[in-house]
Amino acid sequence: MTRSPQSTARGNLTVVELIWIEKRIEHRIRFGRPAHETILDKRRRVIGFAPGSVFAFVRWAANDFGTIVSRIDIVRAVLPAEPYQTLPYVRPGGEILLKIAGWDKVERVLQLIDAIEAIGLDPADSAPDYWRQTHNRLVAGETPCAYSLEQHRAFLLRKRATS
Repeated sequence: MTRSPQSTARGNLTVVELIWIEKRIEHRIRFGRPAHETILDKRRRVIGFAPGSVFAFVRWAANDFGTIVSRIDIVRAVLPAEPYQTLPYVRPGGEILLKIAGWDKVERVLQLIDAIEAIGLDPADSAPDYWRQTHNRLVAGETPCAYSLEQHRAFLLRKRATS
């Protein structure tokens, strides 16, 4: 299956390779709005995000002894001329807002995403600064703050004022 809105040129998309091999590897999107999707086979898909889109990319892998990789990256897709950071399975890369490894911290980020959805917001629409702050707090061993409706309203007003 391939879907692509005509208004988005594929060349401007940030492309993410997704993989699922039961009990071994899982690369999935936790939130975000893909602008394009290509299913390669029953275990692999490629999706693309329009510039400015924010998405969460979860990677997990295990071997016979248990989990060996557990990480989540929250990324903003960039325009072709913008600088970006590279990330495995993401081409060309993106602006990394949050980069967390280790199941305890990944689980905490997933809980924060669930909490944003619980207040009626799509995490893809939340303030990029929130994800940066969450990253910094988790890396420092601190507790991240919950995202609030007031914080979201302030973000939208700031965004409107700079547009």
